[in-house]
Amino acid sequence: MAKRVLVIEDEPNIIEAISFILSRDGWTVHTHSDGQTANGRIKATPPDVIILDVMLPGKSGYDILRDLRADQDVAEIPVLMLTARGQARDRELAEELGATKFMSKPFSNAEVLENIRGLVD
Repeated sequence: MAKRVLVIEDEPNIIEAISFILSRDGWTVHTHSDGQTANGRIKATPPDVIILDVMLPGKSGYDILRDLRADQDVAEIPVLMLTARGQARDRELAEELGATKFMSKPFSNAEVLENIRGLVD
């Protein structure tokens, strides 16, 4: 059975690119664009891995990650954080909150695949 990834991102071009890359690699890709309802979506159908953007409408990726790690039903799901701001402080905050990996935009197809594969092996 294919591994499931949930992409929580609000930029259509990024959603399309990541979905294409991962689908071609055999993943089942689900997407969600609203920060306010993201944690409910994660709990409803827990994926094998989450790709989470930092800047989302309604609620930040950091807040989503904080809530995710506090919920023992879904706390162990690996999370790859995405941000357009690759500053050290952003990376440190993501790590403090429990991000498994951190990736800055723009990214390469190979980088996405390498990071996601590494989270489920």
